[in-house]
Amino acid sequence: MELVTVYEILIVLFLIVSGVFGIVGSFGLIKLNNPMSRLHAPTKATTLGVGGVLIASVLHSILIEGHVSLNELLITLFLLLTAPITAHFIAKAHIHRHETAEDLPSPGGDHGWATLQCDPKDMAE
Repeated sequence: MELVTVYEILIVLFLIVSGVFGIVGSFGLIKLNNPMSRLHAPTKATTLGVGGVLIASVLHSILIEGHVSLNELLITLFLLLTAPITAHFIAKAHIHRHETAEDLPSPGGDHGWATLQCDPKDMAE
């Protein structure tokens, strides 16, 4: 078997795995019950799916075309920096819109849970 064929099989495997992660993430985004559960689908599975495509692209540019492309590395950096921040903002928005201070767990410290202010009598419990 030629070396190029082995490289192509490796690239195809990364594309298949990333496609599976993308489908699972998209399915989870549609089917999960509430916004807090739906958060994990795009931030975990779909990020891995896009990451697999980017790895396949890096492998193709290095192994098949013979040059290094920094575009994929910049996209990966952007993705890994923005996905957790986006998930955090969505979670905070959900908490502020749908939860009351009584429903949240005790923070165990001197401050309210996240930025939601609790009554001082709730803090003592």
